Amino acid sequence: MHLAVVLFIAAFGNLMFAANASAEGGSLFAAGVWGDTRPGLSAARASDGAAVRAASLFVGRAERGLFADRVPQAPAFAAAPSAVAGGSDLAIIRGLIQEAESRRDGYDAVQHGARVKPPKPPTQMTLAEIYEWIEQTPGQPHAIGRYQFIPVTLRRVAKKLGVGPQARFGPQLQDRLADVLLAEAGLHRFRDGSLTRVAFMNNLAKIWAGLPNASGRSHYHGHAGNRA
Repeated sequence: MHLAVVLFIAAFGNLMFAANASAEGGSLFAAGVWGDTRPGLSAARASDGAAVRAASLFVGRAERGLFADRVPQAPAFAAAPSAVAGGSDLAIIRGLIQEAESRRDGYDAVQHGARVKPPKPPTQMTLAEIYEWIEQTPGQPHAIGRYQFIPVTLRRVAKKLGVGPQARFGPQLQDRLADVLLAEAGLHRFRDGSLTRVAFMNNLAKIWAGLPNASGRSHYHGHAGNRA
């Protein structure tokens, strides 16, 4: 098995252990967020036999590093203060994403291909200021922050959470926005055991190109030089 897959599944083994331990002490889910239906993003049938929708938030990367966003074909997301309840598994997943996408600059990361950088660190900017930077610098990649949000995804997820343009793009907000994507990838079902580690890993790889899928490669391997 490819080393990247071995390491990633090992990390998810720790996640499952943490999730099971937390489940013994109480509910892992934020009340009233998803109800009984929780959307997933897998492109095929998960290995546990559960059907998941063939939808990806990002469909390929253009030469300039931009994504084409596709809203998952799933029940409407119910806005809430946080998409998922906290837990040690959440911190681990967030850390894995940073390792793959923004290892050096974390919450203040800006896509390296952006020729014109924002006028100040992202964590000191409001969403309105980020949107203005995007509009004033067309033709370049604009992935920003710890989770490398692209413009269309940033606007969509902020709208789902009811976050206004004057909100500061600080660490807390970035985590909340990323949690929406994690929920869409099937974090709730992974936590309750109805989604396998491999299926969840594949879902995450469709959102963050730096993460490997079960093949050991990026879901977008070969597109604009992407690799896990």
